Amino acid sequence: MSDKTNRGNFFEDFMPGQVLRHATPRTVTEGEIALYTALYGNRFALHSSDMVAMALGYDGMPVDDMLVFHIVFGKTVPDISLNAVANLGYADGRFGVPVYPGDTLSAQSEVIGVKENSNGKTGVVWVRTTGTNQRGEEVLSYVRWVMVRKGDEGAAAPAPQVPDLPAAVAVQDLTAPSCLMLSAYDEIAAGSAHFWDDYAVGEKIDHVDGMTLEEAEHMLATRLYQNTAKVHFDLHAQKDGRFGKRLIYGGHIISLARSLSYNGLANAFHIAAINGGRHVAPSFAGDTVYAWSEVLDKAALPGRDDVGALRLRLVAAKDHPCIDFPLKDPDGKDHPAVVLDVDIWALMPRR
Repeated sequence: MSDKTNRGNFFEDFMPGQVLRHATPRTVTEGEIALYTALYGNRFALHSSDMVAMALGYDGMPVDDMLVFHIVFGKTVPDISLNAVANLGYADGRFGVPVYPGDTLSAQSEVIGVKENSNGKTGVVWVRTTGTNQRGEEVLSYVRWVMVRKGDEGAAAPAPQVPDLPAAVAVQDLTAPSCLMLSAYDEIAAGSAHFWDDYAVGEKIDHVDGMTLEEAEHMLATRLYQNTAKVHFDLHAQKDGRFGKRLIYGGHIISLARSLSYNGLANAFHIAAINGGRHVAPSFAGDTVYAWSEVLDKAALPGRDDVGALRLRLVAAKDHPCIDFPLKDPDGKDHPAVVLDVDIWALMPRR
């Protein structure tokens, strides 16, 4: 049998300090932006209108932050998570320069941690991934950790090394796009009269709407991002797996929750950072996703008096409207409906 195909890396193939330059640079097109809107119903004005974007100082409508994330993430899958059991979490994510249609995105990752699991069959790998545009400018950097199968259960594991990650991106490290001018911000076009000043730490926001996951849509999404993880693509293989069916790509849930959050956070026009996050439980076609947010913190942006940052806990639940804000059950365990718990810094105009 030919050995020219890529079977992906297994746990024992990763070593701290290893740098992986990922294949297939991707030129972003207006068609992908329209398709992203069709998949998630994104209504944030900055990512919907050239006129709104240019009034705020952008060259045109920038690519949605999460679409940038998905494209960069998708580049990494063949090298990092093709043999994954599960993607476990994210930390220290920072968005860089805006991305526009016509930009070409590339990605590389550095292995920053490894730890074999006690079963000897799997291990956890930590990587820092950096996405850049055609000029070498950073568009995104983030850490994720993933549980990966061993190809040979008898193979020796590298010495464990677990990275020390920050609980959140520091306020002084948050940046607004250098082009941003908010003097012409149009709250009517944006869809909300509520600005940074109107939100309070501890406030919880029920985003009200629900969206049902469709098999065809999540498959279209993973293809759009060139995410080739077997657990999302191969129904024939997954029918004998733990769940007997394909898992919904976790990023698909993040984008759904972000789009749902428009109802209550319409002026949160830009994700500046992903502080952390985890996929609490799997999701499947037929589940209906609801979302709510909690304001964890507020911060003035250094050097700016026109824009502030809200630290938001964005939670998604399946088949469970979020009016009672499920997070933990009476025993302190994750509520069985919760599928996503992510912590972000979002930028919002000040009065």
